[in-house]
Amino acid sequence: MPDTAQPLWSPSVARIARSNLKQFMREIARTWGADCRDHPALYDWSIAEPEKFWTSIWDYCDVIAERRGQVVLENPDRMPGARWFPDARLNFAENLLRRGDDATAIVFWGENRVKSALTFAELQHEVSRLQQALRAAGVGVGDRVAGYVPNLPGAVIAMLATTSLGAVWSSCSPDFGPQGVLDRFGQIEPKVLIAADGYFYGGKTIDVMPRLREIVPQLPTVTRTVIIPYTRRDPDLSGIANVLDIHDFMAPYPARRLHFERLPFDHPLLVMYSSGTTGVPKCIVHGAGGTLLQHLKEHSLHVDLHPTDRLFYFTTCGWMMWNWLVTGLASGSTIMLFDGSPFYPKGNVLFDFAQQESMTIFGTSAKYIDSLRKLELKPMLTHDLTRLRTMLSTGSPLVAESFDYVYENIKADLCLSSISGGTDIVSCFVLGSPLLPVWRGEIQCRGLGLAVEVWDEEGRPAHGARGELVCTRPFPCMPIGFWNDADGSRYRAAYFERFPGVWCHGDFCELTEHGGVVIYGRSDAVLNPGGVRIGTAEIYRQVEQLDEVVESLVIGQDWPRINPNDVRVVLFVRLREGVQLDDALVARIKQRIRANTTPRHVPAKVLQVADIPRTKSGKIVELAVRNVVHGQPVKNATALANPEALALYADRAELAD
Repeated sequence: MPDTAQPLWSPSVARIARSNLKQFMREIARTWGADCRDHPALYDWSIAEPEKFWTSIWDYCDVIAERRGQVVLENPDRMPGARWFPDARLNFAENLLRRGDDATAIVFWGENRVKSALTFAELQHEVSRLQQALRAAGVGVGDRVAGYVPNLPGAVIAMLATTSLGAVWSSCSPDFGPQGVLDRFGQIEPKVLIAADGYFYGGKTIDVMPRLREIVPQLPTVTRTVIIPYTRRDPDLSGIANVLDIHDFMAPYPARRLHFERLPFDHPLLVMYSSGTTGVPKCIVHGAGGTLLQHLKEHSLHVDLHPTDRLFYFTTCGWMMWNWLVTGLASGSTIMLFDGSPFYPKGNVLFDFAQQESMTIFGTSAKYIDSLRKLELKPMLTHDLTRLRTMLSTGSPLVAESFDYVYENIKADLCLSSISGGTDIVSCFVLGSPLLPVWRGEIQCRGLGLAVEVWDEEGRPAHGARGELVCTRPFPCMPIGFWNDADGSRYRAAYFERFPGVWCHGDFCELTEHGGVVIYGRSDAVLNPGGVRIGTAEIYRQVEQLDEVVESLVIGQDWPRINPNDVRVVLFVRLREGVQLDDALVARIKQRIRANTTPRHVPAKVLQVADIPRTKSGKIVELAVRNVVHGQPVKNATALANPEALALYADRAELAD
């Protein structure tokens, strides 16, 4: 049994001393006289003195902007309604393109087909050329440019060129079908659509051009479609109006000095989308200043990102972590892009990437780490990971056993930072710290400057108990609103309806004795058998330790036989190839859950399925399955990576008894 009385890892004295966070603490001591001797003291100060804290982030991270007044926070008691740095003007892209030398800005692998790199100078040149082409195409302040693109350098160039003009960027990955794209981009009415001709996945080449011939005619505001040749040199552009290859689009424009439109702090930067599995996706609008400041804080202080670092996150352009990754350029770091399957041509491909390209920070999903464990891979023995010092995990809760796996099989001297936040804030509420130890199964700390608490159902602090993750004070990266929500009613309903004036994030979690956080799943997926709230992650953790189980999904099925408001727990399991669910395995599953949790956690039914439905970013969709089981429609199945899997849950005779 692991020793839970001791941390799995603690930072060395030397590592702490050279960290950005330690330097930042010295800076605020000199500037404000703040006595922040450790991370908990700094966190308390950041909440008590938000204006001083966020001003210090601005100065420490050397934000490029015009500060025309001294006001830091306007309407501090209004949430929503507070305004940060109301007199400042800045440009997001200008801050990301501050370096212009010959150091490497981007390293890219497209499976085993394509490898390339760009220096900071080359990146500036390409952004300059595309900026001029977009301006000539009529793109200006506030216009939308949509990207239907894989995670390749051209996507980064397009985002930077767009935002340099004060236009608004929005992207989704090319594995979205036509309806999923239209449900998103159709709402924001883009002027220009930038798309790749296709993408690689699992050794296959997927042609996107037929989809574009269906999509473009249904986006009437698009005046120009620009194609990035990726899977072939000369893609067939026929059947698409006003289309150009990106090389032809940029050809008339030689690189020149970049122009940046400096705009108000809360000028729209990005439109991102909710998962959309319960209806048409919400279009969440993020501001330039808040996104920049929050990402700089997280990168510099929580991740300890330096200009010499190589930052990687396994992500697509449809997930918020892509935007988070790209902002790493603002710290002068190299960003590492990978597009394709993380298990092709072999399960170790991302560790090949780490070794060959000297990765220092490895970001991925909890599901990926669990898959490595199931495959019994041991990168520690097969790869030289000398330079790797931090591993980040998000997307779903990282279970305690996955912590063990990382330290036993990837690297022992490693800061493993589980992080959690979301599309809603395009960043994190809880994450890591270079000053703190890593405890088994725990996220290290709450984000600096974010007044994160855990509340019970009556809106009281839940000390030593599980409850809702809330943020009780304004913070800069709150969305500036939803698209087409003029009176803000949908925005307020999404985050402030549960507890007026307080952000309710929708995570079911607990603060630990170490000052860390454990997240048990989404609040809207919490099970409630007999009136007891159970986080779904508690069950997944137990079930997925069994060798026979690849993954699982659990829901609460309405079961009014005893109580009109009661539910029973139903567990679906996807098993290893060749394994069948029999009475003995059902008994083992139930016994493991009972022994390690409570009798309330034990499912009334355990059923085998061939597939688990997921969103494009890899998150399982309990609510969609619950709808199917109850005979209710799934309003936007096109948001799923594998919508055909939903049929496996419909009309199950085992659930009718």
